[in-house]
Amino acid sequence: MATINGVKAGELTVHNAFGAAFVGGLVAGALDIAFAAVLFRVSAERVFQSVAAGLMGREAAVAGGMETAAIGAAAHFFISFVAAAIYVLASTPFPILLRRAVMGGLVFGVCVWAVMNLLVVPNSMAKPAPIAWPTTPIMIAGHMLFFGLPIALITRAFAVRR
Repeated sequence: MATINGVKAGELTVHNAFGAAFVGGLVAGALDIAFAAVLFRVSAERVFQSVAAGLMGREAAVAGGMETAAIGAAAHFFISFVAAAIYVLASTPFPILLRRAVMGGLVFGVCVWAVMNLLVVPNSMAKPAPIAWPTTPIMIAGHMLFFGLPIALITRAFAVRR
Protein backbone atom coordinates (compact mmCIF):
# COMPACT_ATOMS: atom_id res chain seq x y z
CA MET A 1 0.00 0.00 0.00
CA ALA A 2 1.34 3.45 -0.93
CA THR A 3 2.35 5.86 1.79
CA ILE A 4 2.52 9.63 1.81
CA ASN A 5 4.52 11.31 4.56
CA GLY A 6 4.72 7.94 6.27
CA VAL A 7 0.95 7.52 6.40
CA LYS A 8 -0.83 4.73 4.54
CA ALA A 9 -3.93 5.43 2.48
CA GLY A 10 -7.06 5.30 4.64
CA GLU A 11 -5.03 5.21 7.86
CA LEU A 12 -6.14 8.64 9.10
CA THR A 13 -9.58 9.79 10.14
CA VAL A 14 -10.79 13.02 11.75
CA HIS A 15 -11.46 12.26 15.42
CA ASN A 16 -13.69 15.26 16.22
CA ALA A 17 -15.27 16.56 13.00
CA PHE A 18 -17.26 19.29 14.76
CA GLY A 19 -14.18 20.54 16.61
CA ALA A 20 -12.08 20.52 13.44
CA ALA A 21 -14.72 22.47 11.51
CA PHE A 22 -15.26 24.92 14.37
CA VAL A 23 -11.59 25.67 15.01
CA GLY A 24 -10.75 25.64 11.31
CA GLY A 25 -13.61 27.99 10.45
CA LEU A 26 -12.77 30.33 13.32
CA VAL A 27 -9.07 30.58 12.49
CA ALA A 28 -9.56 30.80 8.71
CA GLY A 29 -12.35 33.36 9.10
CA ALA A 30 -10.22 35.58 11.34
CA LEU A 31 -7.15 35.32 9.10
CA ASP A 32 -9.25 36.06 6.00
CA ILE A 33 -10.70 39.24 7.52
CA ALA A 34 -7.28 40.38 8.76
CA PHE A 35 -5.77 39.76 5.32
CA ALA A 36 -8.53 41.76 3.59
CA ALA A 37 -8.24 44.63 6.07
CA VAL A 38 -4.48 44.86 5.53
CA LEU A 39 -4.66 44.44 1.76
CA PHE A 40 -7.34 47.09 1.27
CA ARG A 41 -6.13 49.28 4.18
CA VAL A 42 -9.52 49.43 5.87
CA SER A 43 -10.86 48.48 9.28
CA ALA A 44 -12.31 45.08 10.08
CA GLU A 45 -15.64 46.87 10.54
CA ARG A 46 -15.49 48.03 6.91
CA VAL A 47 -14.59 44.52 5.70
CA PHE A 48 -17.55 43.06 7.60
CA GLN A 49 -19.82 45.76 6.13
CA SER A 50 -18.60 44.66 2.71
CA VAL A 51 -19.74 41.12 3.53
CA ALA A 52 -23.11 42.46 4.72
CA ALA A 53 -23.43 44.29 1.39
CA GLY A 54 -24.15 40.93 -0.18
CA LEU A 55 -27.32 40.71 1.91
CA MET A 56 -28.53 44.32 1.79
CA GLY A 57 -26.55 46.29 -0.80
CA ARG A 58 -23.46 48.41 -0.33
CA GLU A 59 -25.14 51.71 0.64
CA ALA A 60 -27.31 50.13 3.34
CA ALA A 61 -24.40 48.09 4.70
CA VAL A 62 -22.12 51.12 5.06
CA ALA A 63 -24.89 53.32 6.47
CA GLY A 64 -25.75 50.72 9.12
CA GLY A 65 -22.48 51.15 11.01
CA MET A 66 -21.61 48.55 13.65
CA GLU A 67 -24.99 46.82 13.34
CA THR A 68 -24.40 45.87 9.72
CA ALA A 69 -20.77 45.03 10.52
CA ALA A 70 -22.10 42.53 13.08
CA ILE A 71 -24.43 41.05 10.46
CA GLY A 72 -21.48 40.81 8.07
CA ALA A 73 -19.33 39.17 10.74
CA ALA A 74 -22.03 36.58 11.43
CA ALA A 75 -22.41 35.86 7.70
CA HIS A 76 -18.65 35.68 7.18
CA PHE A 77 -18.05 33.25 10.02
CA PHE A 78 -21.06 31.16 8.99
CA ILE A 79 -19.50 30.80 5.54
CA SER A 80 -16.12 30.00 7.12
CA PHE A 81 -17.62 27.28 9.33
CA VAL A 82 -19.51 25.77 6.38
CA ALA A 83 -16.35 25.79 4.24
CA ALA A 84 -14.36 24.13 7.02
CA ALA A 85 -17.10 21.54 7.51
CA ILE A 86 -17.02 20.76 3.79
CA TYR A 87 -13.26 20.15 3.95
CA VAL A 88 -13.59 18.00 7.08
CA LEU A 89 -16.40 15.94 5.56
CA ALA A 90 -14.53 15.58 2.25
CA SER A 91 -11.54 14.16 4.10
CA THR A 92 -13.44 10.96 4.86
CA PRO A 93 -13.95 9.75 1.29
CA PHE A 94 -10.75 11.49 0.19
CA PRO A 95 -8.16 10.81 2.94
CA ILE A 96 -5.45 12.29 0.72
CA LEU A 97 -6.79 15.63 2.02
CA LEU A 98 -5.36 14.62 5.40
CA ARG A 99 -2.18 13.00 4.13
CA ARG A 100 -1.39 15.92 1.79
CA ALA A 101 -2.92 18.68 3.87
CA VAL A 102 -0.74 21.48 2.51
CA MET A 103 -1.59 20.76 -1.11
CA GLY A 104 -5.22 20.05 -0.26
CA GLY A 105 -5.54 23.31 1.64
CA LEU A 106 -3.97 25.40 -1.11
CA VAL A 107 -6.27 23.88 -3.73
CA PHE A 108 -9.26 24.27 -1.39
CA GLY A 109 -8.42 27.96 -0.96
CA VAL A 110 -8.56 28.48 -4.74
CA CYS A 111 -11.87 26.62 -4.88
CA VAL A 112 -13.37 28.76 -2.11
CA TRP A 113 -12.19 31.94 -3.85
CA ALA A 114 -13.74 30.75 -7.13
CA VAL A 115 -17.08 29.81 -5.57
CA MET A 116 -17.33 33.07 -3.64
CA ASN A 117 -16.19 35.40 -6.42
CA LEU A 118 -17.66 33.68 -9.46
CA LEU A 119 -20.94 32.35 -8.01
CA VAL A 120 -21.92 33.81 -4.63
CA VAL A 121 -20.97 37.50 -4.92
CA PRO A 122 -22.31 37.99 -8.48
CA ASN A 123 -25.67 36.57 -7.31
CA SER A 124 -25.80 38.72 -4.17
CA MET A 125 -26.87 42.31 -3.65
CA ALA A 126 -23.23 43.43 -3.64
CA LYS A 127 -21.76 44.70 -6.85
CA PRO A 128 -18.84 42.37 -7.58
CA ALA A 129 -15.41 43.94 -7.92
CA PRO A 130 -13.94 43.47 -11.37
CA ILE A 131 -11.36 40.73 -11.76
CA ALA A 132 -8.21 42.80 -12.14
CA TRP A 133 -4.45 42.65 -11.91
CA PRO A 134 -2.80 42.55 -9.34
CA THR A 135 -5.68 42.40 -6.85
CA THR A 136 -7.19 39.13 -8.08
CA PRO A 137 -3.99 37.04 -7.91
CA ILE A 138 -3.26 38.51 -4.47
CA MET A 139 -6.77 37.62 -3.26
CA ILE A 140 -6.43 34.09 -4.65
CA ALA A 141 -3.07 33.70 -2.89
CA GLY A 142 -4.64 35.06 0.29
CA HIS A 143 -7.42 32.49 0.14
CA MET A 144 -4.86 29.76 -0.45
CA LEU A 145 -2.57 30.76 2.45
CA PHE A 146 -4.93 32.29 4.98
CA PHE A 147 -8.15 30.35 4.38
CA GLY A 148 -7.69 26.97 2.75
CA LEU A 149 -4.33 26.11 4.30
CA PRO A 150 -5.35 26.75 7.94
CA ILE A 151 -8.54 24.71 7.48
CA ALA A 152 -6.56 21.81 6.03
CA LEU A 153 -3.83 21.91 8.66
CA ILE A 154 -6.31 22.17 11.52
CA THR A 155 -8.33 19.30 10.07
CA ARG A 156 -5.09 17.29 9.87
CA ALA A 157 -4.32 18.17 13.48
CA PHE A 158 -7.68 16.66 14.49
CA ALA A 159 -6.90 13.44 12.58
CA VAL A 160 -5.90 10.23 14.31
CA ARG A 161 -4.62 6.91 13.03
CA ARG A 162 -7.31 4.25 12.75
